[in-house]
Amino acid sequence: MECCCYSAPTTNPSFKFVKYETVSSSVGTTGFYRSRVSSAGLSNPFLKANDRIKSVTRQQHSYDLRTYKRAEVRNQGWDFGRFVKTLYFFNGPPSPLKIFESLIANISSTEPTTEKSMDASGIVLVAGATGGVGRRVVDILRNKGLPVRVLVRNEEKARKMLGPDVDLVVGDITKASTLLPDYFKGVKKVINAVSVIVGPKEGDTPDRAKYSQGIKFFEPEIKGDSPELVEYIGMQNLIKALKENLGLKAGKLVFGFEDGTSRDLPWGALDDVVMGGVSESQFRIVPNGGETGGPTGLFTGTVSTTNNGGFTSIRTKNFDVAENLSAYDGLELRLKGDGRRYKLIVRTSRDWDTVGYTVGFDTVKDQWQSVRLPFSSLRPIFRAKTVADAQPFDPSQIISFQLMFSKFEYDGKLNPTFVEGPFQLPVQSIRAYIAEPILPRFVHVGSAGVTRPERPGLDLSKQPPAVRLNKELGSILTFKLKGEDLIRESGIPYTIVRPCALTEEPAGADLIFDQGDNITGKISREEVAKICVAALESPYACDTTFEVKCVVPFSEQYTIDPENPPPEKDYNEYFKTLKPGITGKEYLEKTYASV
Repeated sequence: MECCCYSAPTTNPSFKFVKYETVSSSVGTTGFYRSRVSSAGLSNPFLKANDRIKSVTRQQHSYDLRTYKRAEVRNQGWDFGRFVKTLYFFNGPPSPLKIFESLIANISSTEPTTEKSMDASGIVLVAGATGGVGRRVVDILRNKGLPVRVLVRNEEKARKMLGPDVDLVVGDITKASTLLPDYFKGVKKVINAVSVIVGPKEGDTPDRAKYSQGIKFFEPEIKGDSPELVEYIGMQNLIKALKENLGLKAGKLVFGFEDGTSRDLPWGALDDVVMGGVSESQFRIVPNGGETGGPTGLFTGTVSTTNNGGFTSIRTKNFDVAENLSAYDGLELRLKGDGRRYKLIVRTSRDWDTVGYTVGFDTVKDQWQSVRLPFSSLRPIFRAKTVADAQPFDPSQIISFQLMFSKFEYDGKLNPTFVEGPFQLPVQSIRAYIAEPILPRFVHVGSAGVTRPERPGLDLSKQPPAVRLNKELGSILTFKLKGEDLIRESGIPYTIVRPCALTEEPAGADLIFDQGDNITGKISREEVAKICVAALESPYACDTTFEVKCVVPFSEQYTIDPENPPPEKDYNEYFKTLKPGITGKEYLEKTYASV
């Protein structure tokens, strides 16, 4: 069994991203402190006994600090000093009173600490949910039985429009302080239909009849907040508020060295010395030991079964703030194998003697390899036994990581690759990943024409009013394009839908998808809403920007026969024609390059 006779601290140094500078830091039981924000100190250290110490306790009927010293004499080779250093690293100065209290508590209880229930997940957030496209998106998602949350500015208006039972949060993307983190718990996908408000200069009817006809039919002006505030600053705020929930296509660096930057963790050795053994390990940074000659972490040591031991490990101190990896599907380790089988243990509780979500992995000797460990493969283990009724693993509440080489697996199984003696495992990085196929997480409703205001050679008489009146409308299309760029640069898997002129006509007409920002025409708001929802489930839509219109000209009204409605479209067939990287900005870049 691998367990430990002390508790994790409630605080630890914070994470920090740093530019890598050549260092050589030997850690041992003192941890890796290369570029870390200092901590205010460790609070509430709490010592807990492990199963092996408990068995000794039951035989002797008493256990106090003097037992540790007697064990040093009785078990030749046991390093009492290293035992104390281990306690000190994870807990601060040992407290005899707390040790005694912990032992008493552990004698009277053999149950693991209760884990926090996993939060509801998979919610689709709809921003701009009371607009013409947004409210239709909400209806479609509800009809599909998908969990929906709406972000709106006016609660009364939203409940009147969407129903009193709608899952609703009140916030304004133009005001970052209103986008509270709790609003987005459980959110995994977003459809953003927020747009600057354009209306007739001469006013409109209470039900916005003129606006519903489209900008082509009235002289427009900006109503309310400016395009810069809504389309650009608002997009900055929304991305910042949601980025952790949505995740990055390239994944998130949890530990290690990549592309000249690094992220460190407060690792410390945790070996079988805590239960009387003599195995010993350390973790250090090797400046030129990486795959391409750069730095890497190195977990190394010697394992022995003397004194009934048989494991070594490195474990992080508890994180100040839980690491939220709920946007990802697992952890990927880039390492150089030695042919042995190791274990990764992830904990979601600040208590030490508690369930560890565990998975074993094999390595190939003398080869750099990427090992992907899905969160779904983590097994709840407590004192080397599976906990059948444990709470599901919650990747939003990660408190510590541990890497282990051990004689033991779990439930009585032994590690088939275990041998006593020295070992080493270079670990260059640990990264959270999104599993393939990657689907869009952020679907944005933009506008056709965003690259045209400055494009040379256009016949403006044939362009939509917003292109001709871009400056008069507060550079509306310019800031819409800047908002799009923020999405593309964010790293979040996305789809940007650029509809042509929006109408109140029903969905169902044949469609034209295009890229490069060249087409003009019309399309119904209902159709755009359907496209947005379909994009969430299509890998072909991921990281694409496209324009869309129907084949019906402006001069014709599109209607459907309720008795014989058109068939439902397979939007995937349209998405398959799209290519990433085409935005229409290519024309502008060529123009600037030739000047």
